[in-house]
Amino acid sequence: MIHLEHVNLIVRDIEETLTFYRAAFPHWSIRGGDKGEWSGKPRNWVHFGDDYQYLAFGDNGVGENRDLAGHQVGLAHFAYVTDDITGVIKRLSDAGFSIAKDGMDDEYRQNIYFLDPNGYEVEFVQYNTDVPNLRNRY
Repeated sequence: MIHLEHVNLIVRDIEETLTFYRAAFPHWSIRGGDKGEWSGKPRNWVHFGDDYQYLAFGDNGVGENRDLAGHQVGLAHFAYVTDDITGVIKRLSDAGFSIAKDGMDDEYRQNIYFLDPNGYEVEFVQYNTDVPNLRNRY
């Protein structure tokens, strides 16, 4: 078996970034962190998640994220499955984040997209069926 353990994201500010991800994942916590140097530049980092998966954030990122409407190579978005999409939307909205893009209209799933403070697009999906060929039609 193989599964995704973590995604490592370079961000401008870790605390600002954690505001978004704490709202999305209230059951996650900081698993660890430290200071170091990356390619000659000081960098703080934290691992935010649970015992099985996490997001790694390294600070001191510069510039803007890729144009999500463009065709540049790079991360388009990453997605998480939830059993309470309404709760995710409420927590993120209450934390000051707006829906970036509506998901598709589909009887077998609901999805929504948000942008984190660094311009990473994060999709949240709630499936309304456990039947794989219905969940994975697109």
